[in-house]
Amino acid sequence: MGTLEKLRRDAMESLRPPPSIPLSEWIESNVFLPQTASATPGKMRLWKFQEGIADAFTDPGISEIIVRKSARVGFSQLLMGYIAHTVATNPCPILATQPTQDDSRAFSVDIEAMFEASPTLRGLISDGADDSGRSTLMRRLFGGGSLEFLSASSPRAFRRKLGKVCIGDEIAAYEVSEEGSILDLLRMRSQTYRDRKIIFGGTPIFKGDAVDSLYEDSDKRIFEVRCVECHDFAEIEFKHLEFDPQDIDKGVNWICPCCGSVVPESRKAEMVANGRWRVTNPESKTRAGFKLNSLVSPHYNARWQVIISEFLKAKSDPAALQAWTNLLLGEGWEQTGEGITESALTLVQANLEAIPGSTLYLTGGCDVQADRLELSTVAWDAEGRGTILAHETVWGDPLANDVWVALADLIGRRFQHPRGGTIAYDKVLCDAGDGVRAAAIYSFCRGRAPLVFASKGVSGWKQPPVTLGKAADKTIRLQLLGVDGLKDRVHRMATAGTLAFSDSLPPTYWEQLAGEEIRVKYSRGFAVRQWHQITGRRSEALDCAVMALGAKHLLHWKPDRRAEELSSAAAPRKAPAVIRSKWLSGG
Repeated sequence: MGTLEKLRRDAMESLRPPPSIPLSEWIESNVFLPQTASATPGKMRLWKFQEGIADAFTDPGISEIIVRKSARVGFSQLLMGYIAHTVATNPCPILATQPTQDDSRAFSVDIEAMFEASPTLRGLISDGADDSGRSTLMRRLFGGGSLEFLSASSPRAFRRKLGKVCIGDEIAAYEVSEEGSILDLLRMRSQTYRDRKIIFGGTPIFKGDAVDSLYEDSDKRIFEVRCVECHDFAEIEFKHLEFDPQDIDKGVNWICPCCGSVVPESRKAEMVANGRWRVTNPESKTRAGFKLNSLVSPHYNARWQVIISEFLKAKSDPAALQAWTNLLLGEGWEQTGEGITESALTLVQANLEAIPGSTLYLTGGCDVQADRLELSTVAWDAEGRGTILAHETVWGDPLANDVWVALADLIGRRFQHPRGGTIAYDKVLCDAGDGVRAAAIYSFCRGRAPLVFASKGVSGWKQPPVTLGKAADKTIRLQLLGVDGLKDRVHRMATAGTLAFSDSLPPTYWEQLAGEEIRVKYSRGFAVRQWHQITGRRSEALDCAVMALGAKHLLHWKPDRRAEELSSAAAPRKAPAVIRSKWLSGG
């Protein structure tokens, strides 16, 4: 072949489009995972259930995909492989969204490491330039397209963005912003592309959240394994696992719902390799939905025996059980109408004249009403377990001085401790959310720090338990309480038995503690959890418990030192309330 013919052939070959092969095959041929992005670095190999999801990513007949998943199923690696395929074979604008800025930054670093680890991809996202002459960590430019990493916590960052491919990961953690749903913003960024691709995925948190509702509105595909006995197909569900809770080491078996055969875990890999995806809602034509749980994962830490062991540890703690349900089963936690009932509360023999021997700290929460003050006293042990010892009422007008004098007497008490010493209140929070009586509350709290602080509740499930806020009176240290999470924590502790109650509490206390419940409403098609007052009930006891729990977060937690102090007949030394100025002392 002559030189001219060779040049002509090479030139024509460079114009040839890449071969049209399923994404799953392309990933296994071209993608290498670095150690920073995978526990199994090297050439990427897909499991059978991953192949079906990957091939749907490049199916021209599917424009929107939702993946409802557990942990340990390799979804992030699938997204990375799809991004690599798009950059290499069909360059276009790509928007990749994570819940927070830190998540986006970490995903960007993993993507870069994957490109550098893959010989056929190396350098593809490193040659572009922005206005300053280079790509940035959060915005990569390449021939024919761009890759931008966005944060759902910054909705303004979506302005002036375009994406033919829009990806939203862990969408259950996205909050509805002032500019609307982040998912709607992503859809709008791709409206100009007829052949756009939208991929949403994540682990559900609550029933009816973004992941759950989108999957329910899809064709609802489930992954079924092939039974080694009857060769029929069935989904592996937790209810079909057989085990001895007293001796997990005996092994865990799967009971085939089709033939009843007992299948040991040693056959799981074989069944998964012969599995398939099946559409269960063919009426839905607009969205492909995939549902996955860890029971089909070949990961070593996703063995059935490990999953069952984690279940047995978590089943007595609602908070731990929710995490297990979310992360291992890939299911949302049932939250509608959640609350506690009187029958769920644990009574103990305790009162203010007989402090439990395990008590190390005392906190208080004071609620202010139009005609009274209500104070709850909570004892805390070294493990963070609490006992509500008393709920006391001071009747009177909070705008008058008498009730505040009485409250000062209450929180100034010292009690004999079984260890031999005495104990007093460590922290007390007083509700200053009522604007009418705020001045009187501030007047009481002024000068009583670090014992007494004014507090105010702020809504929002992502609010921290306690933060320092700004009061109208600049002399007041106002503590802001994330009341949504704190109320939920009080209810969970009461249900789990880590918050106990004195049998000397007033009869109305139980009804008030259970006076609110969580209800789910839908905003723009997504579930939003809100606390609601139960009709006919009051909730002052719950408010006081929340403030006492918030006060616990202000403690300098040193249980060993406190236990030693309570064993001494001398009162524990307190930090001086007045700090002398160096100028006055001549320093």
